[in-house]
Amino acid sequence: MKKVLILCTGNSCRSIIAEALINAELDGIEAESSGIKASGKINPHAKKLLETEGIWKDSYHSKTLGTVIDHDYDLVVTVCDHAHETCPIFPKSVSKMHVSFEDPDGKGYEAFEETLKEIREILLPKITKELL
Repeated sequence: MKKVLILCTGNSCRSIIAEALINAELDGIEAESSGIKASGKINPHAKKLLETEGIWKDSYHSKTLGTVIDHDYDLVVTVCDHAHETCPIFPKSVSKMHVSFEDPDGKGYEAFEETLKEIREILLPKITKELL
């Protein structure tokens, strides 16, 4: 099983959506997510969207980087420019990838649907190509 960490700033929208999609749709890959400055909460639109998709798990929550930095990953993916620019050095050597998505936070539900669609169509194939 390959392991990937999805990293963004707040860990409330994009990284949670990506984590859920990877875990639901990519066989052989397990995802976790974290935030550089985790918000401590999941955006309600993100949660509703993942519930609608049937891929929400109660174990999904906003995590700080300190809680996952010592885990073993095969790939770290930053999904926002801020996380990419401030991505820390990991204790163990790990491949990194950056694919930025617009932050849907503060926008309507449709923006979250578009973010999920973009992550599914753009990020998942790149992760598959990198790890499988």
